[in-house]
Amino acid sequence: MAIRGFLPAIVLALATGACTRERPAEAKQQAAPIPVKVAKVTSRNLQRIVDTVGTLYPFDEVIISAEIEGRVEKVNFDLGDEVKAGDVLCVISDEEQRYLLAQNEAQLRQSLERLGLKNEKDRVKDIQETPEVRRARADLMEAEQRHKRMENLVDQKIGAVADLDQARARFLAAQAAYDATLNQTRNLIQEVERYKAVVSLQRKKLRDTTVLAPFSAAIKERQVTVGQFARPNTPLFSLVKINPIRLRLEVPERMAPWAKIGQPAQVYVEAYGDRVFQGKIWRVSPTVDQSKRTFIVEVLIENPKGELKPGSYARARIVTDKVDEVKVVPVRAVIYILGSNKAFVVKDGVIEARDLKLGDRLEQQVEVLEGLNDGEVVAMDQLTRLDTGVKVKTVATDADLKKQISQTVENTPAGR
Repeated sequence: MAIRGFLPAIVLALATGACTRERPAEAKQQAAPIPVKVAKVTSRNLQRIVDTVGTLYPFDEVIISAEIEGRVEKVNFDLGDEVKAGDVLCVISDEEQRYLLAQNEAQLRQSLERLGLKNEKDRVKDIQETPEVRRARADLMEAEQRHKRMENLVDQKIGAVADLDQARARFLAAQAAYDATLNQTRNLIQEVERYKAVVSLQRKKLRDTTVLAPFSAAIKERQVTVGQFARPNTPLFSLVKINPIRLRLEVPERMAPWAKIGQPAQVYVEAYGDRVFQGKIWRVSPTVDQSKRTFIVEVLIENPKGELKPGSYARARIVTDKVDEVKVVPVRAVIYILGSNKAFVVKDGVIEARDLKLGDRLEQQVEVLEGLNDGEVVAMDQLTRLDTGVKVKTVATDADLKKQISQTVENTPAGR
């Protein structure tokens, strides 16, 4: 039992002696100020820049589909080909459509002749002048005159009452026939209009056998081959117009007042390195995506050589009209520790750590939104060794070093 109590006492004594020996060195190290370079928090005018990324989209894209059914007889273009508005993309057999058109035109001509019209552009100006109505009117007038004559003969006791009854019956029949002819002629006029519509529709179907490009574009995909039987809505080609080309960007909602239509934009694409493509804002979304807290801005870029391709990733830099006075510090004066950006303010040779809220990065400087005041002095090196309460010694700042180097160069004789 005595041995057990003795061993812990020895260990405790050794540990106490070690701590006693280390304390003077540690105290000496803490007492020595750490030499640091410093810089002042300054203010400057900053022209706001929207720097964001997005995806390139074609200016227009369309899928050309068949509008009639038939066998494909000819295909004139393939993947990557350039087409102009009105170019014939492919041809579908028109034999059946020509037969149907001839049948419909014959029916139209037959109805036109019944109305006394020479071609489909003529119109009936007066229904009384149509052939069938004129004949019915003539029959009615003859029956009416005969009826009147028979009435006169009966009144004079010369004609027979039976003949008068027969004349009256013929007159009534002629009148009914005239009315029926008027109705039939009106129906015939409507029928002619219907036939005209049928003929026009059939002519359109005949034209649809020749598939044309709706605008100047490039073939994105060819989905049809010669001999294929196409049906209505069968996809034939995919066309894209890429000059100009659209860049769709997602911009943070806080930048909404900065983005305006017509502002120039510098666009960078990874495939072309540092080459700059010039564009302009031409569309700004009126709404904000609630899940991302961003809104859409579209930039229009001239692309005459087709170098920019839809689907590519691109970066845009938009110089806005917004100018603010902001506080800035050198980037070297900020360190990221445990989830927050920090700077170390030097006051009377003692460090005070500050949490920062940062804004835009400006080459060698960074905007400070919260955490520092204009004119305060911050450390620029030894940041990993600093914390609140640590003593420091200020050495030459970057500006001082540059000034000394400049003076040294000026005082050095030429050729030395």
